[in-house]
Amino acid sequence: MDKTTAQRLVRETFKAAFDKKRYRDFINELCNGFDEGKAQNMGVPDAFTPHVKSCQRLGTFESADGELADVLIVHLTDSYKLERTRTALRDFVAHKLKRDESYKEAGLVAFVAPDSQSWRFSFVRMEYETKRDPKSGKIKPEERLTPARRYSYIVGVDEECHTAQSRFLALLQDTTGKPTLSQIEEAFSVESVTKEFFAQYAALFAATQEALDAIVKKDAVLRADFVAKKVSTVDFAKKLLGQIVFLYFIQKKGWLGVPKGGKWGDGPRNFLRKLADAAIREKKCLFNDVLEPLFYDTLATDRGHEAWCKEFGCRIPFLNGGLFEPLAGYDWAKTNISFSNSLFSNQERTPAGDTGSGILDVFDRYNFTVNESEPLEKEVAIDPEMLGKVFENLIEENRRKGLGAFYTPREVVHYMCQESLINYLDTTLNRQSSIIQRARSWKRVCPLRT
Repeated sequence: MDKTTAQRLVRETFKAAFDKKRYRDFINELCNGFDEGKAQNMGVPDAFTPHVKSCQRLGTFESADGELADVLIVHLTDSYKLERTRTALRDFVAHKLKRDESYKEAGLVAFVAPDSQSWRFSFVRMEYETKRDPKSGKIKPEERLTPARRYSYIVGVDEECHTAQSRFLALLQDTTGKPTLSQIEEAFSVESVTKEFFAQYAALFAATQEALDAIVKKDAVLRADFVAKKVSTVDFAKKLLGQIVFLYFIQKKGWLGVPKGGKWGDGPRNFLRKLADAAIREKKCLFNDVLEPLFYDTLATDRGHEAWCKEFGCRIPFLNGGLFEPLAGYDWAKTNISFSNSLFSNQERTPAGDTGSGILDVFDRYNFTVNESEPLEKEVAIDPEMLGKVFENLIEENRRKGLGAFYTPREVVHYMCQESLINYLDTTLNRQSSIIQRARSWKRVCPLRT
């Protein structure tokens, strides 16, 4: 399959409502065929009926190294289950992969919301260890304590598919044979997406600082003002990029552009893009006329419970904190920084073949998620951990050491929290048995005392 056809297949499958035929065709191309002779409707145990409406196996894929993976479609009872019942859904698939003692090594699963508009494409990887059956003497797989890991793409009508296009491209173009499960798992690598996004972010930061330096150099009044108030173009560019990327997480929650009387969460997931398109259409300066009022006169201003913003004609929350306060000494209302709109959005063709090299163009191509990843559950998307990564890596080395600002890997944080909770619960819940045990020990040592 050529590159253009592969990209179109991903786009038609993932940037759309779920369609069984399209999904089947995608899996068939991805795996270079799979056994559909084992297709069947699968029962849903009572323990999972609050979450799962139905489950269907389309077939089984045997990889190049002989490992087995089921191709499943899981229809959910409610749309919110996609986000809030991740552990239960992972356990449900693990239960199905151990069906009939076949012990499949993995599952390629479509988790579908009731309206089919949003869904997840997941790779569920099982972990087994072998054990000898004492009766038959045969070596059999045995489930470990943490039996399954799930990696998911957030897909559907309102989601972007740039990452999926790039990650599945090599597998779809290779028609020489079956892929291994390790190759498929690599296409779900969160770390690769994070590394790619950070490289793009760093390039955008450099471009923003360069554009600001050029404006300051050309404008004598602005240059004198920056020097007098000790405003650094480096810090200015960092703050601007940080503000925009943070708002991508906020708009993902539907908190920006909420209509009058609407609930938090009802706002469009592309609020910033809509603002940018309107500004460009009306020939406004996107930075001066739209972004700065949004940052400093809206998000940094407490407008009461309703949080109604007259200028933008919608509800926008008050975000307390320093991110949406201007840099010390910078008077945004009296200072004119005429960034070109092309810095934020343009029609430039990138080396990768994408259209648009501006800040919003690049950010729009990625999926953002407000769900923090954990060792057993990862979304192939940009998560809030990226903010810490950006903060640490864009601070100069000597300043970072002085601040003590270092990024802690999520696995370490998860382990520390887990061990702290275990120790707390053990100490709190087992206190009585510990007292009884000490009393018994004391009685054995001093039997004459009561």
